[in-house]
Amino acid sequence: MKLWPGIVTVKVSESKEFYCRVFEARMIYEGEGGWFVLLQIGDSELGFMTPGLESQAPLFRPAFQGQGLWMAIEVDDVDAEHRRIQALGVPLAVDLRDEPWGDRHFALVDPNGVSVDVVQRR
Repeated sequence: MKLWPGIVTVKVSESKEFYCRVFEARMIYEGEGGWFVLLQIGDSELGFMTPGLESQAPLFRPAFQGQGLWMAIEVDDVDAEHRRIQALGVPLAVDLRDEPWGDRHFALVDPNGVSVDVVQRR
């Protein structure tokens, strides 16, 4: 079994650019006209799709509203990732810190309002 999330958004292009620039995602597929994009980040995949497409089942038509979703990207060296992403000038929502349960992480927000937690488990 494999889980890969998708976000229905009017910001398909901005999302693709963000994840490719910030997380060095590789594009697996892009629908003609940019209606859909599937990215690979490490061993994981992440999709973005335009809302309101009549070719999609009604369940997949409404756009994400930008709240209540977070994703974690687990890395081997969170300090190195922090330095690399800071050098890109990406604003952080949570600066690098250690948690009582052992994780070391920082967070940023993608173009859709999704909280992205960059974490190293210890």
